[in-house]
Amino acid sequence: MAVNEQRATRLEDYGRTSRSPSETRKTRHAARTEPAPPRPALVKAALVVVGVGLGATVAQTFTAETASQFSAAGGAAIFAGNLTGLAGTYLALVMVLLVSRIPFVERVLGQDGLLRWHRSIAPWPLSLLIAHALFITVGYAQAARSGIWHQVGVLVTQYPYMLLATIALGLMCLIGIVSVRAVRRRLRRETWWLIHLYMYLALALSFAHVIALGPSFVGHPLTQVLWSAAWLGTAGLVICYRFGLPVVRSFRHRLHVVEVRKEGPDVASIIIGGRDLDRLAVSGGQFFCWRFLTRNMWWQAHPYSISALPRAPYLRLTVKRVGDHSAALARLKPGTPVAVEGPYGAFTKHAQRQPRALLVAGGIGVTALRSLLEDLPRASAPVVILRATREEDLVLRDEIGELVKQRRGRLHELVGSRDRVRLDERLLLRLVPDLHKRDLFVCGPEGFVTELVAMAKNLRVPDECIHHEAFAL
Repeated sequence: MAVNEQRATRLEDYGRTSRSPSETRKTRHAARTEPAPPRPALVKAALVVVGVGLGATVAQTFTAETASQFSAAGGAAIFAGNLTGLAGTYLALVMVLLVSRIPFVERVLGQDGLLRWHRSIAPWPLSLLIAHALFITVGYAQAARSGIWHQVGVLVTQYPYMLLATIALGLMCLIGIVSVRAVRRRLRRETWWLIHLYMYLALALSFAHVIALGPSFVGHPLTQVLWSAAWLGTAGLVICYRFGLPVVRSFRHRLHVVEVRKEGPDVASIIIGGRDLDRLAVSGGQFFCWRFLTRNMWWQAHPYSISALPRAPYLRLTVKRVGDHSAALARLKPGTPVAVEGPYGAFTKHAQRQPRALLVAGGIGVTALRSLLEDLPRASAPVVILRATREEDLVLRDEIGELVKQRRGRLHELVGSRDRVRLDERLLLRLVPDLHKRDLFVCGPEGFVTELVAMAKNLRVPDECIHHEAFAL
């Protein structure tokens, strides 16, 4: 691919943090596109809409019920089944929307925030839908004066779309089981991810029985239209942002592997070439879900932070070998096509509330920190703390040192086992006496991040000034 020589960065210079005056003049006209800033007001408005929708869904159940229906045999159980079914289905749609990666929501909450919301809501739709199945079965059995197991057979074999709905509930239960932390940790990420995709199938299979059998829908064409619009809208957003936009973006930028560089023990940087990368709106600290289009990897998309801001025509990620996928990246061949989803993450300069910042990285968390540091203003005077077990694990340290120097900041390197070199509250205050006047950005393994966040809260750092990105499933 031909690239304008005045805009192109030499491959051997990519990642270098300083430029000569002549280089700066050459690249000035190819300024990088800045991402749109987060808009919390839009997210608050969306939450209001979701709350109103839930209220309307619950109210819809009550308005469809008459006193005679409620007092009939099995009426109370059937009413409870209808209420739990509609509420559970609505929350399942909300849960899917939370991970559909709608840009204006993702910029504010980030993937960590969205996943926290997702995990908090997740038990409710599953519990409500299980309760729905039990209440409906009991209610219909009472109305027909038959046994529970006999009624199960009648519902599944004689009622339209009930077999599909039963399969859908089984799939949701399977997803709920693999989401339990103790189970999730024993699964490969690829297995966990593939099983979660069945949620889309489960919702699709359950749709027909809701419209065809629900008392709130039978004989209520307007309600059917509104509920169908909600389902189609959810499906449209998922298709647009989870599939459509990544395809368009990958095709537009024509990404491909240019080089794989060894950075340290079990750590490699993958240099990605592409077209119009100066127009790729990405902030330092963000990540993409990368899909490398080889025979054995094309079906997997894994999240990795960029370790340097795009500098046309290159983009870089730096990865530590911790599993099969990350190990395979070190063996990629130049020319391998790449597709991406993103950029994602709220771990950016836009989250900063104070004029200055403290950046702390544990292990390979240095990748997100390095690109975030590059995105900070030249006069930001950041304090950077790098934590590693061994000296050779301090990858990208030279680049970070140069970026800190350019921004008139301070760099501290803590090397050694946790028992020998412990980053506790006393040491943190000694290294950063003005901690309360800074935002804290911390990135690294989940345990490391959790410990640092708790430490900052104990030291009375305001919650709005604590920003973190944990590397975990």
